[in-house]
Amino acid sequence: MAQGIDVTVAAVIERDGRFLVVEELAGGRIVLNQPAGHLEPRESLLEAAVRETFEETGYRFEPKHVVGVYLWQAESGTTFLRTTFCGVHTPPPPGAAVRLDEGIIATHWLTRSQLLGRQSDLRSPLVLRCLDDYLAGARHSLDVLTHVEASLPALQSRRARR
Repeated sequence: MAQGIDVTVAAVIERDGRFLVVEELAGGRIVLNQPAGHLEPRESLLEAAVRETFEETGYRFEPKHVVGVYLWQAESGTTFLRTTFCGVHTPPPPGAAVRLDEGIIATHWLTRSQLLGRQSDLRSPLVLRCLDDYLAGARHSLDVLTHVEASLPALQSRRARR
C-alpha cells in the first residue's frame, strides 16, 4: 500500500567551508540533517524553506537558487519529494534566546568530511546528495518554481466571464 508523497524543502547553508546542520530526534534516532521540513498548506516552497530554517536553527535564510529537486523512497515506503535551496543567511543576534523546533537538539557547522565520517547518523541519503550537488556548482534560477495560488473554481469562474 502506498504511503503517499511527502513534499519537503531543505537549505544548504555554507560558512567558511562548513555547513549548517541540525541534530534532531527522528524516528527514535538522533540524526543529522540540513535545516529541512514539510511544506504546509497554502505555503510556497520558498516560504517553507525560510520558515523551516528559522524554526530549526534561528537563522534567517533568503533562498537565492534551487540546488535540485530530489525524489527518494524511504525503506518505510514513504516517498519524499525534496526541493533544496541555497542562499544567504543571517545568524541570530548575539545573546538572543533561540527557541528551536520540537525534536531539534542542536545546530552544528560541519565540513563535508565530517558529515561523511558520520554517514550512519545522516537522516537520509539526501543530506550528502544535496551537499555534493551544491559543491559541484548546481544552481538553478528560482524562476523554475511557480506557485499557483488560484484554486480551480476561481480559474473556472474567470474562464466563464471571458
